[in-house]
Amino acid sequence: MEAEVFEAIVDGTGMRIGLVQARFNAPVCEALRQSCLDTLADLGVSGDDVMVMTVPGALEIPGMLSKLAQSMQFDALIAIGAVIRGETYHFEVVSNESAAGIRQVALEFDIPIANAILTTDTDEQAMARAIEKGADAAHVAVEMAELYAVIDQLDPDADAIDEAAND
Repeated sequence: MEAEVFEAIVDGTGMRIGLVQARFNAPVCEALRQSCLDTLADLGVSGDDVMVMTVPGALEIPGMLSKLAQSMQFDALIAIGAVIRGETYHFEVVSNESAAGIRQVALEFDIPIANAILTTDTDEQAMARAIEKGADAAHVAVEMAELYAVIDQLDPDADAIDEAAND
């Protein structure tokens, strides 16, 4: 059986991207942001088409993502933060709730969101992963925005006509 396979070109030209960055664990988050912004530029996204909002921590990220998504001004969103394990259960709460909130916003508003909230055991692990994760988030955001656009451009009437012709 043959099937049509859609693969994104990963070209951010003309895309508008919203980025929400936590300020907690600032050195890690700043490295994530810079890597992400550098990669977005490499992918053709204009600096004028990127909005960066900072929030206190990872738990506040989903709320700001929701506000950005409600505006309907963005092709994709990116969440940037770092949750580093401590000696309490707080790590699990913040990690799980921020991830669940991001997923909820993506589904509720039908917008791709790249989750670049690092969850690590140590500061050293977080810094070691920051550059790669920031770049990955930029790629994911642009690729998923392109794939969403492909789906949005499908003509639902054409599928109905094809199905009727095959009956």
